[in-house]
Order: sequence, then C-alpha cells, then structure tokens
Amino acid sequence: MVVIKGGMFVMGSPATEEGRDNDEQPQHEVSVQPFALGRCEVTVAEFRRFIEARAAAGSPYTTSAEAGKGCNVAATDGSGEVRAGTSWIHPGFEQADSEPVVCVSYDDTLAYVAWLSARTGVVYHLPSEAEWEYAARGGSRTARYWGEDADAACQFANVADATALKKYAKWTTAKCLDGVLYTSAAANYLPNGFGLYDMLGNVWEWTADCWHVNYADAPQDGSSWGQAQGGNCA
Repeated sequence: MVVIKGGMFVMGSPATEEGRDNDEQPQHEVSVQPFALGRCEVTVAEFRRFIEARAAAGSPYTTSAEAGKGCNVAATDGSGEVRAGTSWIHPGFEQADSEPVVCVSYDDTLAYVAWLSARTGVVYHLPSEAEWEYAARGGSRTARYWGEDADAACQFANVADATALKKYAKWTTAKCLDGVLYTSAAANYLPNGFGLYDMLGNVWEWTADCWHVNYADAPQDGSSWGQAQGGNCA
C-alpha cells in the first residue's frame, strides 16, 4: 500500500482535451482526505489466494463470469464479445501470476475486499472515483500523469500500441511499441508521482461509485457517489 497525502484537485477534463468523454464534465474542485491505495493492481496470484482460502474454509467462491456466460474478450475483428468458458482462470490469453487479474466483476471485487478485511483485521474498501482520479493523476494536471502526449505512453502504461495494431487492425492505438499485446506484469512501467503503477493502462479498475451522466452535483469531499444519488449501478 502507498499512503497518499490528501489535498485539493480539479476533477474531470476540459472540453479541449483530446479523447475525453462527456461524462467527464463539468470540472470541479474536490477535497480528498489522506488514504492508502495498493501500489499495483491485484495480481492473478493474489486473487488465487482468495479463491483457495475460501475453498479451504468450506465456502468456495464462484466468480460472476464462471457462474454466468463468461467474460468480455476481444474478438478477431477487434470488437468485444462475451465468450463462454472464459474467466479469471482462462481469460482467453496466457497470464503469469505477476500480471493483474482480469474477468472480475464488481461483485467479485467486493467479495475479495471482504475476505482481505476479515483475514487482516483491517478494513479495506474500493476507492471512490474521486480518490481514484486523485491517485491516478499523481499530482499532475495534464491529461495523463506523464503529460499530454498519448504516444509517449509506452514508458508509463500498457496501452493499445503498435503491438496491438498487428493483431487488431481496427483499434485506435498509440504510436509507440512496448512488445506487450495483453496484460503486463505489475510494476513493469514507470510509476506516477505518488509511486503508483499501472494507474492508466493494463486493466480497467473498479471504484465504489455508480455511473452518472456527468459531474453535475457530484460530491466535493472525495466520497463515493452511489445509487442513492441517482447513479446507474448496473
């Protein structure tokens, strides 16, 4: 874990930022209290420890993908498709134990966090979206924690780049090359200003918030923004 000093920051993106989405507005100031965050994404090995511990305790856990229709994977034409039989164990590509676990749902993350809290006696929780963005920015005010240039990503983040373009010709990719097609080992790229790795790229990360159409009336104290405040938790 990395202890992150609290502070004020501007959340969201300006209308002039390339690649932004409309739900990233309006920009607004948020005050974040000190908190701790994992320095890397949860790895395959760490998630397996949870699965094995639950099984050994007589309360085996089945992930949403295993209980359902599988998880969303990249189709040959580059689009996404839910593929039967895929899960965190078999995501459709080879993974090492040091790589971040994939094919885990929001419910799966809550189950993992509950197990971790019970095992350690320390209360863990998902960060709010505001805490996550504050951490991801790492003290920067640019579009990415390394600057504005998306094509400089390959030193800092595992993104879709020239490696991916060879297999998925329709993808929009950064003009750099790191040789990694799917997930990369944790901490394989340079950290941001807070000493956190893979805050952009590699895999998507869950937060405690539900989705809102924009940031109108968003909390300014760094707290999570849920269903009670009109969020779409689906």
